Amino acid sequence: MSVVLDRTPAVEGRPAATYRQAGEEYVLVEYADGTELDLRLNFVVVGMLGALTTAPPPGFVEAAPGLRSILIRYDPAATSREALLHHLRDLHGRQPEIAGLTVPSRRIVLPIAFDDSATAEAVRRYVTTIRPDAPYARDGTNIDYIAEQNGLADREELYEAILGTEWWTAFTGFAPGLPFLFSLREPTLSVPKYNPTRAWTPEGAVGIGGPCVAIYPVDSPGSYQLFGRTVPIYDLLGRHELFRDDPFLIRAGDRVRFTRVTEEELLRARRQAFDGRYAYRVEDAPFVVADYLAGR
Repeated sequence: MSVVLDRTPAVEGRPAATYRQAGEEYVLVEYADGTELDLRLNFVVVGMLGALTTAPPPGFVEAAPGLRSILIRYDPAATSREALLHHLRDLHGRQPEIAGLTVPSRRIVLPIAFDDSATAEAVRRYVTTIRPDAPYARDGTNIDYIAEQNGLADREELYEAILGTEWWTAFTGFAPGLPFLFSLREPTLSVPKYNPTRAWTPEGAVGIGGPCVAIYPVDSPGSYQLFGRTVPIYDLLGRHELFRDDPFLIRAGDRVRFTRVTEEELLRARRQAFDGRYAYRVEDAPFVVADYLAGR
């Protein structure tokens, strides 16, 4: 029995949509085919997420976005799968063409200390206990490896590339609230991940794997090449007012921009965040896809 429930063909300006059964209470919607990274498909996902949550259909419970997919949970006692599919097809048909999308977004500015002591400790532990010959961990850092892999002259050129773009949050996952960030400016950075993975990564660490940048919300294993650290982005206890209604700072569709600070300044900001006194910089800034496409 096929798990494919229905397909909506591509029309000019809109990708094809495939609707798949994903258990008794879920429908998975996938946009287009293949594995090539195309942020335009994620703009469609975030637009659909906004439409679903703004005016939810009967029986809608929640939705979780992916890079080019969205997983939708519904209550079978409140609606049928067929009724949900009808609503999703109708909603897909009513969405603007990709170039005409304006999707919900916020701009979040985070401080970053490059080559900090906490990420250096993660690299040191890895070399000591897991892979002493790791080519990406020379001299106790991943930073020179990232620069070399991208043909950059030195660390400063790498830092300029990281600071000089906004990073689009395609989705979150792997760990609670971990954002998967992609540069909105070309050429993009890219680097192989650790092999094998690290056993420990400090909370707040920032790293890159492939073209994707991640911020680690909690201490955890990890395989991204580390280059710095920022303030907390996850607060389950709601110690800071910003996290009282939602323990996650960053959500799909947000744009992150990093601003450089010293490690001393970062540690001060982190103490303030844990004390509830840090002033996070977050502003509503809807994302106009046409402006992005015009600037590529």
